[in-house]
Amino acid sequence: MAVRKIKPTTPGQRNRIAPDFSDITTNKPEKSLTTVVKRTGGRNSEGHRTARYIGGGHKRRYRIIDFKRDKADVKAEVKTIEYDPNRSARIALVEYADGEKRYIIAPQGLQVGQTVVSGEAVAPEVGNAMQMKNMPLGTIIHNIELNPGKGAQLARSAGTYAQLLAKDGKYVTLKMPSGEMRMVLSVCIATVGSVSNPDHMNVTLGKAGRKRWLGRRPRVRGVAMNPVDHPMGGGEGRSSGGHPRSRKGLIAKGKKTRSKNKYSNRLIVAKRNK
Repeated sequence: MAVRKIKPTTPGQRNRIAPDFSDITTNKPEKSLTTVVKRTGGRNSEGHRTARYIGGGHKRRYRIIDFKRDKADVKAEVKTIEYDPNRSARIALVEYADGEKRYIIAPQGLQVGQTVVSGEAVAPEVGNAMQMKNMPLGTIIHNIELNPGKGAQLARSAGTYAQLLAKDGKYVTLKMPSGEMRMVLSVCIATVGSVSNPDHMNVTLGKAGRKRWLGRRPRVRGVAMNPVDHPMGGGEGRSSGGHPRSRKGLIAKGKKTRSKNKYSNRLIVAKRNK
C-alpha cells in the first residue's frame, strides 16, 4: 500500500495525505463474521463521562478476528483483502478446506489465492502461524501470544513486527517494535511476517472534520483551562512555570509510572528505546 497527495482543491484537501486502497479487493465484509459494536461516547452505565474526547463518528460493524489461529494443520485459501474500520491493519478473509471462513490480520505481501496454515510442522512462510520454538532464529513475526491459548496480543497494528533473536530453555527472546528485548514462552503462537499497511503512519487527515468522523472530539490543552479544571490551568496571559502534570496532578514527561514489582519485569532483557 502507498499514500497519495491530494490536489489542494479545498482547504481541507490542501494538507491531506490519503491512504491508497489499491490493496483492497472487496468493499463488502463477510456478514457472518461481523457483529454490532456499541458506542459509549466515553460514558459509563450511569451516563457519566469517564473518558474525555470520545463521541460521534461513523457507524461501524465489528469484524470478528481469529487471533488464536487454533485450527491446526488445515489449509486455508485467502479469499479477500479488506479494510477494517476498527484497526489500522488490513484484514484477510480465509476459507479453510472444510468450508469454515475466518478473518485474520493480513501480513504484508499476502495475496488473494495464497494458502496459509497453522500447526506444529508448517513452513515459516508469510501468513503461517506456529509455536515460536519451531521458528528459525531471525524470523520476522507479528500477532504474538503472551499466554498460550489466549490469542495474539503483541504486534497487531499496521506495519509492526517483532524479531525472534534467541531460544533459551522454555523461553524465546524477541526484539519488540519499541526496541524492548523481552522473553516470551516458546510454546506461544505467532504469525510469520510483518503486519500490512505500513504506510498508515504517513497518513495526514487534513481537516478537523475527518477526525470527528473517526469518533474523536477536540482535545483541550491543560494550560487553556481554569485552575479548577486542571493543575496547569489559570494564570494571567500565557503563563509558564511548574512541571507538566496530568489532570490528576501526576507529573508527566519523564516520571516513571511502571510498577517496580510488576510480574513481567523479570522477562525484560533490555528496556525499550528512549
